[in-house]
Amino acid sequence: MAAEAPPLALDPKTRRLLLDPHDPAFVQDPYAAYAHLHRHARAFFWEDYGMWCLAGYGEVNRALRDRRLGRQALPGVTFYSEPHLKDFAAVEAHSMLELEPPAHTRLRTLVNRAFVSRQVERLRPRVEALCHQFIDRFASAGGADLLPAYATPIPITVIAELLGVPTEMGDRLLDWSHRMVAMYMHGRTRAAEESANQAAREFGDFIRSYAQKRRSAPGDDLLTLLISAHESGDRLSEDELVSSTILLLNAGHEATVHQLGNAIATILAQGGDPRRFFGSAEETAATVEECLRYDPPLHLFTRFAYERVEVADGVWLERGGKVGLMLGAANCDDRAFEEPRGFRPGRADQKNVSFGAGIHFCIGAPLARLELQVALQVLFERLPTLSFAELPSYRDTFHFHGLERLMVRW
Repeated sequence: MAAEAPPLALDPKTRRLLLDPHDPAFVQDPYAAYAHLHRHARAFFWEDYGMWCLAGYGEVNRALRDRRLGRQALPGVTFYSEPHLKDFAAVEAHSMLELEPPAHTRLRTLVNRAFVSRQVERLRPRVEALCHQFIDRFASAGGADLLPAYATPIPITVIAELLGVPTEMGDRLLDWSHRMVAMYMHGRTRAAEESANQAAREFGDFIRSYAQKRRSAPGDDLLTLLISAHESGDRLSEDELVSSTILLLNAGHEATVHQLGNAIATILAQGGDPRRFFGSAEETAATVEECLRYDPPLHLFTRFAYERVEVADGVWLERGGKVGLMLGAANCDDRAFEEPRGFRPGRADQKNVSFGAGIHFCIGAPLARLELQVALQVLFERLPTLSFAELPSYRDTFHFHGLERLMVRW
């Protein structure tokens, strides 16, 4: 899947970079650009985004853990303040992902109990059953696009069941999620903004309405847990309930869909019998970690500076400044990983930052890892002769790095 190095212009003295994130060569193989940046500018000012970015593993890892940097905007600074983004802004304002302590700590502590490893491990038999169920639907066809047939329905079904949301609403949840995520893309249009705002409004209305029904019929699920916290009076507001549920539904499938598709493509690209990567539980876990490092779904995450801070050698951010953390680039830094573009499950230097680090480390990481372990192992055990029906190509959606389609045959 490697392509020619993308056209980029880098001034080594000022470390200013011109690189169109929509350039087809970069979309298909961002790692060629990352290798160039590792050699010549581990921190650079990306003109297309208007901010400093960090590409080195050490720099990114430190920034993720640096409490002088955070997700929440400074007091008095507002985003999405335009009237046509009112509903989207309301969801973002109470999202755990966009908050810092103490609000972040309160929300994360509440939600975390459903995502600790011992709780997630209970889901393994259900995830395995779902994998077989979806494979049964296309196994006799001899070929399929595995993104809609397999990579998409597994995570959305799992997170919907975990939250207690009707799984038959999967298509609508996906539509709302995709339209909201479009807000984070480079060069978004007014039409995309209006669509995202409408999706946020409809999503929020659904959660409020459904939560009202669940109050009279509570269940053993995360939404009931969030509702009970709301009703305790001082733990969770109605707006926080809505934002938290939307965040968990969106984050619970969006990245996992891309990672599962990328991982399948990565393993198929190695050739040979794919079952060799899944011999034992330890080998399966190691393979998943290498997939997470090798071709992750999230390549850019941002932070704001809460004071004047040096984020890389000679790169200072003023208070309120923004920095881009290049997770995908950090994972292939040759200073941190031996032969970074080699697929080597079980490598001794495995320390990827695909789930972030610090207080914003992905709360759903245990669930994502379990889903990937089960879904990959079951797929290749059931269909060991899988091969590409066409070479996969990536969607023009940097910084979410995922495939357009995944056509395979067996």
